[in-house]
Amino acid sequence: MTQKIALVTGGSGDIGAAICYKLAQQQIHVLVHSNQQFDKAQAIALSIQQQGGSAEALAFDVTDSDAAQNVLKPWIENNPIQIIVNNAGIHRDAPLAGMSHGQWSQVIDVSLNGFYNVTQPLLMPMIRTRWGRIINMSSVAGIMGNRGQTNYAAAKAALHGATKALALELASRRITVNAIAPGIIAGSMTKDSFDQDLIKKIVPMQRAGTVDEVAALTAFLCSDEAAYISGQIIGINGAMA
Repeated sequence: MTQKIALVTGGSGDIGAAICYKLAQQQIHVLVHSNQQFDKAQAIALSIQQQGGSAEALAFDVTDSDAAQNVLKPWIENNPIQIIVNNAGIHRDAPLAGMSHGQWSQVIDVSLNGFYNVTQPLLMPMIRTRWGRIINMSSVAGIMGNRGQTNYAAAKAALHGATKALALELASRRITVNAIAPGIIAGSMTKDSFDQDLIKKIVPMQRAGTVDEVAALTAFLCSDEAAYISGQIIGINGAMA
């Protein structure tokens, strides 16, 4: 059986790294992507290899369509990527009344245009294999909204529409497309924003989620067992919504 290849964008972050390790445990060759933390992506790939898994690191800016195509070209031509986890994302939080055009456009560019720039060139090779899994990492903010995150909520909500439309386009090809919408997940991006008292107040389960819980859900959606799940926005948020 040919080993499946997975691309995890933003693979050097907390959630991305956990997903990379989890997919590697499923005997999948993992492409650990990063833009500004390539040394960290390389370290994750090396750690996976040392644990008996298969991985390598890639570096490109997901907002640059030409750069993405150039780096992904070998897999477009020779080794189809059958699993895409669009996990790259950034925060540029501010109330909309005080939000700069740069803060708006940068977030949209990474989360939404990045989804297109990475996914579109990989689709035809994936379609030809008649098997695929596309996971778009969203957020509870894309469902409920969040003060100070109009840009982020807009990008993630748009990703929900793209997820549902692409799922319809690919359903007959045995390719599923889903989005995962985490709530508060413990890690570097949330440690300064949510203290324990606030978490207990806004999360019914009264705790933050873990990156391993998000990774486990991602791995399941990438598996053969999840073949009938597509076009879904799946929350993992401790009953917040």
